[in-house]
Amino acid sequence: MHWLILILAGLCEVGFAFCLGKSKGLDGTTYWAWMGGFALFYVLSAVLLAKATEALPIGTAYPVWTGIGAVGSVLVGIFIFHEPATFWRLFFLTTLVASIVGLKMITPQ
Repeated sequence: MHWLILILAGLCEVGFAFCLGKSKGLDGTTYWAWMGGFALFYVLSAVLLAKATEALPIGTAYPVWTGIGAVGSVLVGIFIFHEPATFWRLFFLTTLVASIVGLKMITPQ
């Protein structure tokens, strides 16, 4: 269950990165609406991470959390914000995913 909470926390990190990206270049009410979403996802992400670390070691949970956020944010950048998907970007994204999976595999249950 704590792994599921950790995954949700990582997805919330992707949510706040998405909201930050959407707020770029805006002003007024629209800007503050996206920044409200950013704040909500930011707080949810931190609270869920704290909950997950009640049972998971911080040395594993934190890198997995940031890894999910990083991978998700890169994918959001590529698919939603039309950022480039170069070979090296995808290569290092793949190594990051492999590292996250490796941490999960070596963590005691």
